[in-house]
Amino acid sequence: MSSEVPAPVNTKDLIEGLAKGLRVIEAFGDDHPNLTASEAAARAGITRTAARRHLLTLVHHGYAATDGKRFWLAPRVLRLGQSYLGASRLPRLVQPFIQRISAQCGETVNVSVLDGHEVVYVARSTPPRYVSIGYQVGMRVPAHVVTPGIVILATQPDRAVDAWIAAHDFASFTAQTVTDAAHFRDEVREARAQDHWATVAQLDPTFGGISQALRDRKGQCRGAIGMTVLASQYTVQTMADKLLPLLREAAQSLRPLL
Repeated sequence: MSSEVPAPVNTKDLIEGLAKGLRVIEAFGDDHPNLTASEAAARAGITRTAARRHLLTLVHHGYAATDGKRFWLAPRVLRLGQSYLGASRLPRLVQPFIQRISAQCGETVNVSVLDGHEVVYVARSTPPRYVSIGYQVGMRVPAHVVTPGIVILATQPDRAVDAWIAAHDFASFTAQTVTDAAHFRDEVREARAQDHWATVAQLDPTFGGISQALRDRKGQCRGAIGMTVLASQYTVQTMADKLLPLLREAAQSLRPLL
């Protein structure tokens, strides 16, 4: 599930080779920074021969590197994500709004979208401070541990939310992480009722956050606008009292523009 619904496509028009190549790229990650052809094949769900050919093609075009046995992604692969940021209206559109909010409250403000079971941060503004906090543009985070994931899911019908929950891996990161599916479903419903969500210490005990859904003029959710704050300085209630009005004002101003 994404905050933007893809148009239906005739499967006869799809290029399976491209799909496999993308799965090979996605096989790499923090826990698997380099892979053999066999490891890439297992993670991408394709044969070793196909994985090796895709990996060698990526090397040939500068998107990966190899020592002859193991492969790893090269900096050129960042162009793929940069293309989205450059072509998408959302990051460009929201940037002046989040910069203004950040200057007003002195906190990190971000905009994110839901990509399957992860929240992806697509825009960010930070105030002048010695240490920058929060999530960088392009970072992906499990959706159940950050407020944007909950507020975006809250805009979906119950049937879609239930299907998402049934397929989600509720990994634990702190003692406060919500890992119970029923509890999480209750949080989504509560976020829907109050039209925002705030929490602390779900992913990292140091941070808290609050988010508000971004809707377009037709009422469709296009993402979430939120803030990442130090948990030592805010409770859920103080976030709602001090920060939520700024987020709601920005969301309302952006609505006719989205």
